[in-house]
Amino acid sequence: MLRSNFEKDLNKLHVDLDKMCHLVVLAIENCITAFKSGDRELCRDILSGDKVINDMERTIEARCLSLILKQQPIASDLRNVSTALKVVTDLERIGDQSADIAEILLETDVKCPYKMVEHIPNMARLARDMVKGSIEAFHEHDLKKAAKIKELESQMDGLFEDVKVELVQIVNEDKENIDLVINFLMIAKYFERIGDHAVNICEWIEFNQTGTVDNYRLI
Repeated sequence: MLRSNFEKDLNKLHVDLDKMCHLVVLAIENCITAFKSGDRELCRDILSGDKVINDMERTIEARCLSLILKQQPIASDLRNVSTALKVVTDLERIGDQSADIAEILLETDVKCPYKMVEHIPNMARLARDMVKGSIEAFHEHDLKKAAKIKELESQMDGLFEDVKVELVQIVNEDKENIDLVINFLMIAKYFERIGDHAVNICEWIEFNQTGTVDNYRLI
């Protein structure tokens, strides 16, 4: 009976995680659309959605702690619940960074910003793909897929360096663009951080399957 209750509660946890994953991916996709279109209303939707994501984080954390304290899970189940606790933190941070991008876009008064900085849209798409891939790997318990996502980190770092080169050129052409360049730099940095959180999720997949992270045993 206790095992049955645990499995039911664990299933509810994963249902909530699925919903949160969907909202986080939607937030990133909306950021990409807003960056291309300058849709200010969509930016406000991203900010509203971040509040929902934050609420879901608290709900999932409470469910995880309840499972740990009340059900006294065995080692493999404890890894499962602990992984969910870690993953939900990274998902919440991705939601926060999407909201940060939306706030900057609301402050940026320029038409077609994506035409000014070629590599930011590339970073945005890569960030989205890394997050979607890490979530798929998490749900499928797929270590190989997680490893492939981690390998994309160097590509993201390279794109970030390309963006910085582009921004230096913009400033050199017109010093009055300095505020705009700072906004673009922050947007690029947030997309780079989203990629970092996708890598974190992949590392927690490794922990869930093996009990180790970077060859260091935790459980």
